[in-house]
Amino acid sequence: MIHFLKSFSLWELLKGLSLTGKKLGAKKITIQYPEEKTPQSPRFRGLHALRRYPSGEERCIGCKLCEAVCPALAITIDTEERDDGTRRTTRYDIDLFKCIYCGFCEEACPVDAVVETRNFEYHFENRGEQIMKKEDLLAIGDKYEEQIAQDRETDAVYR
Repeated sequence: MIHFLKSFSLWELLKGLSLTGKKLGAKKITIQYPEEKTPQSPRFRGLHALRRYPSGEERCIGCKLCEAVCPALAITIDTEERDDGTRRTTRYDIDLFKCIYCGFCEEACPVDAVVETRNFEYHFENRGEQIMKKEDLLAIGDKYEEQIAQDRETDAVYR
């Protein structure tokens, strides 16, 4: 009988409208986007970057773990052996249209070479710009190295 009365009186609709009525008079929160920025977590995953050691040498050793772990198959790596016997990448491409920004590549990297920065304000104007080449990724890493290092220190707290 109670179920019948609740369905006849549209009880769920009234509950929903009461919630709407409570929020109707509340103060509105609007961010004026380009001028105001919303706070970000240090663990936010945005634009990819390749890091360098303080000596200037690139960190990537060409182990291809990030390529293997990528669920979207967005990473392509080619390597070659150098004169001193170490292996380095000749090609490191990330297709940002395929990437799902899961962070698996970042977690798999044993030398902390590939990272995802907190930069989310990027766009592409021409076809093919979504494929980030090794040089582009290193330039992004050089540009945001200070912020990346700072995020790495705070991220150690969460691990």
